[in-house]
Amino acid sequence: MRIAREGRGPTPICASRGCRSPPPKWPAGLGDPSWTPAVLHLNDWPTAMAAGYLEWLGIRAPSVMTIHNLAFQGLFPRDRLAGLGVPEAAFSLNGIEFHGQLSYLKAGVYYASHVTTVSETYAREITRSEYGCGLHGLLEGRAREGKLTGILNGIEDDWELATGDAVRAPVDREAWKGANAEAVRKSFGLAVSKGPLFAIISRLVHQKGVDLSIEAADEIIAAGGQIIATGSGEKRFEDAILDLGRRHPGAVGVNIGFDDGEARRIFAGSDFLLMPSRFEPCGLTQMYAQKSGSLPIAHRTGGLADTIEDGKTGFLFNNADSADALTRAVRRATAAFASRGRLDAMRRRAMSRDFAWTRPAGRYGAVYQSLA
Repeated sequence: MRIAREGRGPTPICASRGCRSPPPKWPAGLGDPSWTPAVLHLNDWPTAMAAGYLEWLGIRAPSVMTIHNLAFQGLFPRDRLAGLGVPEAAFSLNGIEFHGQLSYLKAGVYYASHVTTVSETYAREITRSEYGCGLHGLLEGRAREGKLTGILNGIEDDWELATGDAVRAPVDREAWKGANAEAVRKSFGLAVSKGPLFAIISRLVHQKGVDLSIEAADEIIAAGGQIIATGSGEKRFEDAILDLGRRHPGAVGVNIGFDDGEARRIFAGSDFLLMPSRFEPCGLTQMYAQKSGSLPIAHRTGGLADTIEDGKTGFLFNNADSADALTRAVRRATAAFASRGRLDAMRRRAMSRDFAWTRPAGRYGAVYQSLA
């Protein structure tokens, strides 16, 4: 599991005696002496240290720390402590020390009044060693205290299903899907086909299980399916997916890069979305897909487990160690495609899902109220 390590840190700020840099003001509510935040909400490692500054400066303001992806921790050398105004005593197991380095994210998790993350399942997963990125013990402790909450992300209420030349409004769902499928097949140089159309819309990185999708591709194509892939990321995966397209002209279309309008047309035109992420704190792609009638095929993890109803709005599998479980889920999807009544019922249910921000906003509001 990758942990980000930045080569350079932020502009030094300091609250310790003898430091030439001024103390941090806004995070501690010192910018305006007549104002202190009711609640300070922090997101991921770039802002996480603010929770520590509140503690070190004795500012009585509650803070909420939201973890969007625990794998990115903001690790820096110990010698940054003085320049950042961090007390030496804070560099300990019960503080910001992480395997001999300074961890911004750990500062937020340790000092924040409450920790949230972006799905209920991910909140449970990160208390275990396989998903906890070395912070599972601390997070398990916060959960025991009742100070770790999973709040699922949402998507925009007005998110449009498709743009450009594609049909916009699904008055006739089958005709609408067909028109969009024809448009994207033509755009990606695929052959005319009545078989299922699978989509990969993803960062091409190990976390997203792109290698598993590539391994499952031969079975998809042998069953009469086609694949459209768009995204960018690690060169090894970009090269592998381009090679897949070269080996299967007319059945696999690839665009290395990302265009929002094109992605929306792929959502609208595809029958299934391949999303075998090894871990997924929340994920939005599976929500967009369901709202577009593209049924996600996904690993049962994090927000994927919380937003996909297995066999009703998509297909979940339990093991991302190899492509075997994904391939079995693909077979289930292909069988559903062959049953037009079942496919249409699943699409209707998927497209009626409510992923708006209203419910999560209310849950954040409840956390704020409990602290303020």
